[in-house]
Amino acid sequence: MALLAELTHRCPLACPYCSNPLQLERGTDELDTETWRRILDEAARLGVLQVHFSGGEPLARRDLEHLIAHAAACGLYTNLITSGLPLSAARAGALAAAGLDHAQLSLQDTEAAGADLFGGAHNILARKTEAAAVLRAAGLPITLNAVMHRRNLHHLDAMIDTAVRFGAGRLEVAHVQYYGWALRNRAALMPTRPQIDRATEIVTAARTRLSGVLVIDYVVPDYYASRPKACMGGWGQRFLNVDPVGRVLPCHAATTIPGLQFDTVREKSLAEIWADSTAFNRFRGTDWMPEPCRSCERKEIDWAGCRCQALALTGDAAATDPACTLSPLHTEMFSIAQNEAAGDAPEFIYRRMDGE
Repeated sequence: MALLAELTHRCPLACPYCSNPLQLERGTDELDTETWRRILDEAARLGVLQVHFSGGEPLARRDLEHLIAHAAACGLYTNLITSGLPLSAARAGALAAAGLDHAQLSLQDTEAAGADLFGGAHNILARKTEAAAVLRAAGLPITLNAVMHRRNLHHLDAMIDTAVRFGAGRLEVAHVQYYGWALRNRAALMPTRPQIDRATEIVTAARTRLSGVLVIDYVVPDYYASRPKACMGGWGQRFLNVDPVGRVLPCHAATTIPGLQFDTVREKSLAEIWADSTAFNRFRGTDWMPEPCRSCERKEIDWAGCRCQALALTGDAAATDPACTLSPLHTEMFSIAQNEAAGDAPEFIYRRMDGE
């Protein structure tokens, strides 16, 4: 089990593929340090093994080192998911001293102009290069998270080389997932099928070439898939997310689903919410599934796919994920990808704190 601790929605970037909710939470409404410590205590008792400190940008929290130290004292494996932009050598050293086990650093592009364009900020690549250096100097292992789309897939070879140069042990070739803010920018981000095929070839060759040096995670974008992914390992199966104001979610985009009521840690314990909340039980297991999912031999492999994607494309969060060839809307989903990828890419709608 894993806990995603979304400490804040504050962020120095304005990425057009941001996976956070459309409505961001203000810093003044965030959970305080003592509440987060209680959450970490409860998570450890619940059976959580690892905690991912995320955001927004978790480095915006001045108490981050204290939370990492508390998580480590609870016996939790700690991972920091960061843009790296506000990271100094002193802060990296303090994080390592607090007990941080691992850092996951995002990368928008391997060229300075592209990094600034895709991140909606300035001097991004140089600052991320420095962040990787100070993380390595602090003795922290690094995963590089490269978010790929139609405007940067031609730099995939360079992304892989950059991961090696940064000293990363793992690279996530993370194709954009189209819900939340990314759905607004789908036509600007959707790759073509030839781009995907070429990316698959590049990753396959790199895995052989860099065996023992770099682990590469790679998943085909859902719009070009034939079977859905087991989103979050299955709804309410092994993952829970606490957002900046304390709502406990089965996945980080679950608030897009209308009609679900999410309990908060301000009112209930994690154990109560995990076991009894209507949100966690709504799509848990297989009894809720429609046909053909309920009769499918893969129903406990992919758990019927992504509920947020089903909602975005069908209007019904309980529908079969259109990423599956058994969905009546699978062909339509593929057509959307083809048509949008074939057109001219519109300008990005950047992600800002006010949601506009």
